[in-house]
Parts: sequence; C-alpha cells; structure tokens
Amino acid sequence: MVYRYKASIPGNKIFMREYEVKGSSSLYSYHLYLQNDLGFAPDQIVLFRALDSKGKVKREYGLFNLGDGSMDSVTLDKVCKDGFPVLEYVYDMFKERSLYLELLSTEEELARRAYPRLVAERGKNPDQFSDNYDDFEHLIEAPETDLIIGDDEIITEGEQI
Repeated sequence: MVYRYKASIPGNKIFMREYEVKGSSSLYSYHLYLQNDLGFAPDQIVLFRALDSKGKVKREYGLFNLGDGSMDSVTLDKVCKDGFPVLEYVYDMFKERSLYLELLSTEEELARRAYPRLVAERGKNPDQFSDNYDDFEHLIEAPETDLIIGDDEIITEGEQI
C-alpha cells in the first residue's frame, strides 16, 4: 500500500508538496526523506504528531519514545490503521514550526517505482530557521526575452522555431 500525503504550512497558501510513501515505511525514514527534500539541517530535534479529523493531537512520535512509540518503530500503516488522517511534522520544536501532512489517498504500489517520492510541488522550501515563509517569486513576472538566432532573425520566447 502507498499513501499519498499533501504537505502544507498552516496559514500559507503558496507552499505545497505531495509525497507518495510506502505504508511499511517508518516515520523515521519518512522524516529522513522530508529532511533531505526540504533541505533541513540534520541536527535538529523533530517530532510527528498524529491528529484526528478535528485537529486534536492524539499521539506524539519522537526520535525517542515519548509514550506512543518512537519514529523508527511506528509505520505509516499503523498510523493510518489507528485512524489518524493528518500528521504534523514539527521541524522546529522551539518555535513550534511545522508542516501538516494530510492523507489524500491510498494507492497500489507500482513495481518499478521508488518510494518515497515527490509527486507535486508549489512554492519554495521553507527556511528551517526563519520565523516567516517568504516566497515572492510568484509575484515577479518574468521579463519577455528575445532569442537572436541569426543576423536578422529574432524569435520571441515561446515561439516555435
């Protein structure tokens, strides 16, 4: 079984990622993938919180067992089987900065596909140590550029050659 999660930053409409992850993957291996994909420092304390459909924290999974299990001993299959459609990935414990990972769908695993994998993305990666998420690239229009291919031939960007 493969789970498709949508990652978002609370209160932000720009940032979005979609990931497909095997259900047999531990939360720890998912954390390592997120850390690598988002460019986060590997020396920070992180935490997964399992939320119910109303957004209430029901379980916490850390690098060490906090009472509900450690990240390396809990799989995504277990989290979903226990009925938690949303995970909160806390990547800055001191400032309570996190990503919400909402379960979108379950799919069959494809034989020649590597998991976990990034399926869709929008916005730049959040800065792990910044208080705000700033992505102004969507506000800046790209200037129209011309491509000169000969002495007197000018092709505007987007035209076919």
